[in-house]
Order: sequence, then C-alpha cells, then structure tokens
Amino acid sequence: MGAKENIQGTIDGHDVVLFMKGTKMMPQCGFSSRVAGVLNFMGVEYQDVNVLADPEIRQGIKDFSDWPTIPQLYVKGEFVGGCDIVTEMTLSGELDQLFESKGVTYNKDAAEKIREANA
Repeated sequence: MGAKENIQGTIDGHDVVLFMKGTKMMPQCGFSSRVAGVLNFMGVEYQDVNVLADPEIRQGIKDFSDWPTIPQLYVKGEFVGGCDIVTEMTLSGELDQLFESKGVTYNKDAAEKIREANA
C-alpha cells in the first residue's frame, strides 16, 4: 500500500485526524504543539499521525492535500488547514461551527476559555 492509500485510509477511519510532527502527547514542533494543544484542551478525540516516523507519509501528506506545511487537520474527511488557519478558526468560533456541523464532540466551555484568553 502506498502513502496516498495509507493517508486516505487513516482519514476515512477517524472523524478527526492531525498529521503532525511528533505525537499529541509529545509534539516535536511549535506549530504541531499549538494545534494539538487546542484539540486536547477542547477535549476532541482525534487520531495523531507522526510524520517524522515515516518519510513517505511526511512527503505524502503534502502531496495529498497540496498543502506545503505540517501540521494538517482533517475533520470527517475534509482538509481544514494548518496551524494559522486552525488558530484563526478557533478564535473566530468557526472551528466550533465546523465540529457542530460534522457531529464532532468538543468542550464548548474550553473553546470559550481559549477565546477569552486571546481576546
């Protein structure tokens, strides 16, 4: 199985997937740490994929999404974006709306706390 099939299978098999450098418990870069931190704080169940563990996946995810950077967040099969986009969506409330529209469970109070802390 090639990287593209592997990536598609992971995205299809989980409601929320974060392709990142490191793991959700031990991120290996600041951008991955920020996105994982948001998801962890909001109590979102997600699959983390450490691109550092597999060079094929590391390059493959960039080709798959046609997006040059990591991390990359997928919700219900849809590419959401990287660190800047996820941060903006969190602060604007768009991420909450996306999770609600896709039926993804998250902690609304935690989302509000993030916005209050960054107001």
